[in-house]
Amino acid sequence: MHVLGVGRAWLFAHDCDPVSPQQQAAFLALLARRERGEPIAYLTGEREFYGLALHVGPATLIPRHDTELLVELALQRLPADAAARVLDLGTGSGAIALALADQRPCAVVHGCDASAEALAVARANAEALGLARVQWTQGDWWRPFEGQRFDLVVSNPPYIEDADPHLEQGDLRFEPRSALASGPDGLQDLRRIIHAAPVHLQPGAWLLLEHGSLQGAAVRSLLEAAGLVEVQTWVDLESRDRVSGGRANGVCK
Repeated sequence: MHVLGVGRAWLFAHDCDPVSPQQQAAFLALLARRERGEPIAYLTGEREFYGLALHVGPATLIPRHDTELLVELALQRLPADAAARVLDLGTGSGAIALALADQRPCAVVHGCDASAEALAVARANAEALGLARVQWTQGDWWRPFEGQRFDLVVSNPPYIEDADPHLEQGDLRFEPRSALASGPDGLQDLRRIIHAAPVHLQPGAWLLLEHGSLQGAAVRSLLEAAGLVEVQTWVDLESRDRVSGGRANGVCK
């Protein structure tokens, strides 16, 4: 489909059509890269997320459908007609920020990432989707937002242990390590985000974080220690802990 530039229905309807030598060569070149383990999303340069066609490349994490749970939970906390300030920390390809901006046109959405290369991908995606109003900032987690508060903060930060053998397997071998691994226990970046969150949340605002399936209890503990209330964990479609969050109390810190 990618090489021929056609849809699935056309492919099935024309299964006996000949292909040109150029098309065959292009297909075989992609096949060789896939045999070496390179993710299909990087071969085609595209991945669908929450109904949006996103460009992806080696500078960004490949959006996963598990992360759509984070978007759903965020949308439940964003009234459709509210001009809320929303921040996506570690935005990567811009998947979460763009999905929220697409679904909540009144929201003022910010996407932040430490990687200039990732932000270039996010900006290109925003332009292609007609969502250029999303504001992009380069920086390390909260650092660019000193003195600023938001009505909702979301993040899918790195949360894999540095020594996890899965980092040397499958698609993860090709994705940026900085977007995957986070210290000996995988919680290094989650700690940084949660510890500083209270001074960046409006009273009553939510912080929602994706994490590993075995990290729910640890993340809840961190959220409670930071003074957030209504702390809870939500499970994905396979009943695994996937997102935890809490709400700032009614008093600014």
